[in-house]
Amino acid sequence: MKPARLLILATALLAGIAAAFMVAGSKPPAPVKVIAQAPAVPMDEVLVASKPIEFGGTVQEDDMRWQKWPKASLPPGVVLRAAKPDAIAELKGSLTRDPIAQGAPLYPNQLIQPGTASFMAAMLPPGMRAVAINIDQQGATTAGGFILPNDRVDVIHTYKDTAAAASGGDGLVSETILRNIRVLAIGQNIQQQGDQRVVVGSNATLELTPPQVEKIVLAQRNGQLSLSLRSMADTSATQTDSDDLPSGKSGDMTIVRFGIPVQTHSQ
Repeated sequence: MKPARLLILATALLAGIAAAFMVAGSKPPAPVKVIAQAPAVPMDEVLVASKPIEFGGTVQEDDMRWQKWPKASLPPGVVLRAAKPDAIAELKGSLTRDPIAQGAPLYPNQLIQPGTASFMAAMLPPGMRAVAINIDQQGATTAGGFILPNDRVDVIHTYKDTAAAASGGDGLVSETILRNIRVLAIGQNIQQQGDQRVVVGSNATLELTPPQVEKIVLAQRNGQLSLSLRSMADTSATQTDSDDLPSGKSGDMTIVRFGIPVQTHSQ
């Protein structure tokens, strides 16, 4: 074979080997990623608790907020902004039947609104009772009408003492029978409304223990009951009536005989 032909064959062989190495060392092009746009999830706004609310707590505006929620997974019975846009203002002041966790939806059957039959029962702590007593509608027995719900009062019983009447005079006796009692309502007013400072009603509802209930029901049958407003600085839980004192002792009592107040002391 001629040298020129051998040279051409050798050159072609080297070129083929070089091309094979180039093909083996090259990488295939990366596949093009196609990102499909996910369809928008239909959302609604649900009324939820913005903070934990305890059982029997009063719900304020900052306890509630609107939370976006997928329409496909809406819990049944929740409050929707589309249906009740003013729900926060409407539910303000309600009491809770159950403790509500932060972020949990607020259900209407969990909340008791003022004026409903169960509202008063929800206000009462365990073991306490609500009792209504008659008061002077003109305010003469309610500190001039300035006793409001959640104030603390003393209950004064005025009645005719036959022994005192036999000694002369009208025989009227006045004594404090209950102390440091919480007022739940005046008339139909369970809460102070806005800037209202005077609440007028023909009766007052008090928060009492069962023994106090017996005492005040009996006193109302044979005399007149009046309320004496206590100072806000004089409403500690340790200042109670004689039902809460040790057995065999009674609290101080003010008795008015013939217009003269007489203070008696525990023995």
